[in-house]
Amino acid sequence: MTYQNLTKGRVSLPWHACHITTVTWNRQPWFANFNVARLVIAEMRQTHNAKTLNSLAWVLMPDHLHWLFQLNDEATLSAVINLFKGRSARTVNLYLGRTGKVWQRAYFDHALRKDEDLQSVARYIVGNPLRKGLVNHIGDYPYWDAIWL
Repeated sequence: MTYQNLTKGRVSLPWHACHITTVTWNRQPWFANFNVARLVIAEMRQTHNAKTLNSLAWVLMPDHLHWLFQLNDEATLSAVINLFKGRSARTVNLYLGRTGKVWQRAYFDHALRKDEDLQSVARYIVGNPLRKGLVNHIGDYPYWDAIWL
């Protein structure tokens, strides 16, 4: 799917739940490294703490991120994702002593319908490490969170 196809129909609705998936450049497993993963998680928390969005659930896989959140009244989806990806890429590159891309340009977004259950979507998101065979119990995977804990 092309970048232009991913952006067709994209809307930013305040306080509406959105699930995004974004992938690392060339599917590099940057986040298999504990310290690199923690740097990205810190950037996610900073975005939440800045009240740009309300983070509901997320899982950081070795080569991609699933994130369920609600945008605030003033934020746009593309601005929030671009800021997060830019800040996290700079932090990761600085830590690794490298330059270059960390994230692919595009991301997939899904604005949840009113009839979609947020907790079911959150369970799907945090269940990714189980489905990928990375762990046998979700509690064994260190890079996830959900507000329903």
